[in-house]
Amino acid sequence: MSGEVSGARPGGRLPVTVIGGYLGTGKTTLVNRLLRAADGRRLAVLVNDFGATPIDRDLIVSSSGDTLEISGGCVCCSYGSDLMDTLMTLPEQRPDIERVVLETSGVALPGMVASAVTLLPAYRIDGIVVMADVETVRTMADDAYLDDTITRQLAAADLVIANRCDLVNETSLQETLAWLATQSPAARILPATRAEIAPDLLLGLRDGAAPRRSATLTTPGAPDAASLYDSLELDVPETVDITELGRRLSAPGTGVLRAKGILNHAALHVVGRRFEIDAAPAGAKSGRLVVIGLRSRLDRRAVEQAVQPSLSTSLRSD
Repeated sequence: MSGEVSGARPGGRLPVTVIGGYLGTGKTTLVNRLLRAADGRRLAVLVNDFGATPIDRDLIVSSSGDTLEISGGCVCCSYGSDLMDTLMTLPEQRPDIERVVLETSGVALPGMVASAVTLLPAYRIDGIVVMADVETVRTMADDAYLDDTITRQLAAADLVIANRCDLVNETSLQETLAWLATQSPAARILPATRAEIAPDLLLGLRDGAAPRRSATLTTPGAPDAASLYDSLELDVPETVDITELGRRLSAPGTGVLRAKGILNHAALHVVGRRFEIDAAPAGAKSGRLVVIGLRSRLDRRAVEQAVQPSLSTSLRSD
């Protein structure tokens, strides 16, 4: 790896890689892969919230407030709504950091986030990486509520990771890759499964070159996200069947775009009509469910009913 990619700082400016993409496209998996493959690079990973975007527990050395110390000299900071404040204080608090990886929320516009970062003289944008789910991205781009967010996310990319290629057939994959190329004409398109991408392909995308032309905005993110989306945080009784919960939340008509929950040492991930159950990270808090959907479509009553033990029990007996 060249000196530039490994963390050289032209003019003393920290390179920032922005990772964006819609809800459930695999951003968290990608960030964890980057941390596992840091190989001596001292990375600062900034995420919206530890609860919504967990770092793999076996990578964490210690925690203090909104900061996690990661093995290998890396650090993870939760910035919430104070991204700019976090960035301004980071160089002084962690002068050893060589590179910043900034994961945006699923409804944010990574190009706008990058433009905001360029207002800070301590940083330069090294690249914008956008994750896309090849199974769902074209459908979402045809949705009147989601099309603007999806297309603007893709248009800002230097690199598009076409994730979850294992979920579609070859014809659909090639059609989606061709479509992504039209949506991201200045980007490289990399097919992937479970975000398995060599880190060398993600870092150093601009090699110190001038940033892509984009409007300078003072507020990062999606301007209308608060009015478009709704979220629920629910306590889940331990007696709920997590498989039935996944089926209920991913059923047609619930309006659930993304859901995450930990129950009985298992982690539930719902993305649209699909759900997966994995082993929960060690030490993860159990019994909580976070659900995100469009405000006009999320059926709060259906979600609340899905976590009731009596409903799950009756479903299992049917």
